[in-house]
Amino acid sequence: MTQTEDSRAIQDRAEHLVSRVRTLHEELGRCVIGQEALIDDLLVALFAGGHVLLEGLPGLGKTLLVRALAHGLGVEFGRIQFTPDLMPADVLGTRIIDDTSDGLEFRFERGPVFTNLLLADEINRTTPKTQSALLEAMQEHRVTLGDTTHVLPPPFCVVATQNPIELEGTYPLPEAQLDRFLFKLVVGTPAVDDMVEILGATTAEQREMPSAVLSAAEVCELQALARRVLCGGHLLRFVAELLNATQPNENADADTTRYVRYGASPRAGQAIVLSAKVRALCDGRPSVSREDLEASLLPALRHRIVLTFDAEADGRTVDALLPNWIATSDRASG
Repeated sequence: MTQTEDSRAIQDRAEHLVSRVRTLHEELGRCVIGQEALIDDLLVALFAGGHVLLEGLPGLGKTLLVRALAHGLGVEFGRIQFTPDLMPADVLGTRIIDDTSDGLEFRFERGPVFTNLLLADEINRTTPKTQSALLEAMQEHRVTLGDTTHVLPPPFCVVATQNPIELEGTYPLPEAQLDRFLFKLVVGTPAVDDMVEILGATTAEQREMPSAVLSAAEVCELQALARRVLCGGHLLRFVAELLNATQPNENADADTTRYVRYGASPRAGQAIVLSAKVRALCDGRPSVSREDLEASLLPALRHRIVLTFDAEADGRTVDALLPNWIATSDRASG
């Protein structure tokens, strides 16, 4: 096969997979009404090989969305309800003693983390010790107990949820663990028209979950294809200048100096570029556009930038500061 024929075969395969991603998006939209943008960002994070933190009030369909996604992907699904008494072994697994014909032997009993799509429900309600048990799994896609390392099955994606209210008795995720999430997505309340449709659908006959549109192997294939999408040097510089603009140093603007304690790291830039590549791939384009990058800025930055107490007192958020950083980046990269 010549290089041209090989490229054409790859393009045809990509178009085939992307058409099935669009079908999956439609299936999820019928299952979880009024959350099209959320579904889009969740799929982008998945095909970028990242993890997602979902923040929203109870009853907005977070668990339903993740469960429906697992059905649509045709992958193994696991759920952990995080509580204050949950132990690391309840997440990762433990070694137990078996009485065999050859005598007593240790056997590893796998925990619920050994799955493809893991729903970590109310992750901020468990202790830091148990929260940190997920760190190696999320970053390295493996679990080490004693002197033995166990590899997690690909693809592996953690979707964690947390409730922005009722914070009494919770354990906020430290910055090091927040950084493991590619995106932080905020689940908003549906519009009135969507609410009418939701009320009608959820009080009638129970809807079936989506049928499998993709497979675990095809998810991994899409993740590999996304990395082949091109991103121009001028766009990489735009992202680099934007990350620099978030740093509260001597060159920062007044708002950044006052309201930002720690700016974004290179990992934030990697999340922006990689997720932008997925957006381009799913739109059938061979290269990233500026719009792809801008669509990924807020989900990738809102949980990675640490704000000061002044920002909390003045009601300033990453959402409000982002336009200043984009303008600074344009001036520096232009």
